[in-house]
Amino acid sequence: MSASGTLEHRLRVPFAPLLLFCNLTDIILLAWYTVCMTKQDLLKLQNGSDIRGVALEGVEGEPVNLTEEACLKIGAAFALWLGKKTAKPLDQLTVGIGRDSRISGPALEVAVAKGLIDAGVRVVRCGMATTPAMFMSIVFDDTHFDGSVMITASHLPFNRNGLKFFDSDGGLEHEDITAVLELSDALDVKKISAADISKSGVYNLIDAYAAHLRRAICTGLGAGEGDKPLRGLKIVVDSGNGASGFFVDKILQPLGADTAGSQFLEPDGSFPNHIPNPENKAAMKAIQDATVKNGADLGLIFDTDVDRMSAVLSDGREVNRDAIIAMVAAILAPDYPGSTIVTDSVTSDRLTYFLQDVLGLTHLCYMRGYKNVINKQKELNAAGTVCPLAMETSGHGALKENYYLDDGAYLAVKLIVALAKAARDGKKLDSFIEKLPPLVEEGEFRFKITAERFKEYGASVLKTFEERAHHNGYVMPKSYEGVRLSFKEGDAQGWILLRMSLHDPVMPMNIEGARNGDLAKLVKIAQNLMAGFDELDVSCLK
Repeated sequence: MSASGTLEHRLRVPFAPLLLFCNLTDIILLAWYTVCMTKQDLLKLQNGSDIRGVALEGVEGEPVNLTEEACLKIGAAFALWLGKKTAKPLDQLTVGIGRDSRISGPALEVAVAKGLIDAGVRVVRCGMATTPAMFMSIVFDDTHFDGSVMITASHLPFNRNGLKFFDSDGGLEHEDITAVLELSDALDVKKISAADISKSGVYNLIDAYAAHLRRAICTGLGAGEGDKPLRGLKIVVDSGNGASGFFVDKILQPLGADTAGSQFLEPDGSFPNHIPNPENKAAMKAIQDATVKNGADLGLIFDTDVDRMSAVLSDGREVNRDAIIAMVAAILAPDYPGSTIVTDSVTSDRLTYFLQDVLGLTHLCYMRGYKNVINKQKELNAAGTVCPLAMETSGHGALKENYYLDDGAYLAVKLIVALAKAARDGKKLDSFIEKLPPLVEEGEFRFKITAERFKEYGASVLKTFEERAHHNGYVMPKSYEGVRLSFKEGDAQGWILLRMSLHDPVMPMNIEGARNGDLAKLVKIAQNLMAGFDELDVSCLK
């Protein structure tokens, strides 16, 4: 059903560039709204392959820019973009919408839904959901949406929010988001859409998604429907008041697990206990304490929209960053012997040793950005190189067997199945990574670039850094991002990585020492290599 006959129209000019994206009917639909946000305002909302912005007032110096108006326009533009890609009439498209626990979520959900409805697509509102679930809504037979939108800003503070988009190929790429925002700019907003929100359907996606994950556990453990394959295991979950509370009452408890001690399961977008972020120290300490206090076999912590996770062993040791990659790889290794594991650039030499020398796999230390590692994984598999896992130290992990989807809940399922199997053999989960060398010393230093053309200046710093390292005879393994130095012998052992930030005028340097005292020695090496850059603040290295 097209809404074009019931809406007030007003074309902005020029709109000729949009002919590349739209047919005549689509162009007519671009005439709905008056100008309130500039193109620059809209494009600033792009954050890689997502949209993110400030959605709530209350933080000084952070004015609201992800408004209902913007979401209305973006929703309509996504409909146009999806129609063009699928070559389907808009009234034959179905788009699902979900959100996490953020306070601004319901209002932005309505705005996005109105934009989609005005464009003529069928909308199904899924309520509280997760980012992976919204992709699976395209896969599930009962839904099989043409596209989906998840309203989330992951682990960012309470006042932020954002949008993630999916179609049948997975998450949209950077250039797709740019195209959607450029389409949004052509939509004029006279007033917030008068679309009837009651025209949208409603679907309990989280129940379908939970059933999918329960089946995965049962299949992995050879259990049948109605069995309790997790009976005898104690698993504690910390949701941080995000969207992952369902993992306890819809997955673990029905399968027989003891979940006593699980905490912060109630969705609360003010995040009153801690930020739902596995990389946050306070969040990790909270799940460590809960795991030990309750005598759990495993602790699990998720980020707000459940596309990331980390774990805690029964003795309280955290399993994150290199360790979570090592554990998932060790679980997968028997089924994928000799395969390749893709990680981001800041993983350690310890992980390379574990993957290659202990597990017999190949480690491709690639670059930062979860879309980067996932796209590399897809590329390798398409070329015939078996790559079952792509994972960032942040906890984003995508499995080939799971649609290349970075799904924290599915990763948790893999750990739970491994835990149950280990328990049958009288072992613990930590047996999978007992040969991973421990982290001894590490540091991250962030150098601010003061040059106006910071990308060009950063590139020149990297070139000089590499030349100086070569002159000193330092070993430089192949690096896809920045310059990496490896020190396996001599007075100082460990590694150094200097790279450019993905978006900011900053050059991060990661240093890891293999033994006590090595970090200080490697810092001195770094100081010598970084001397003399007038427009780079390296004072934090002292």
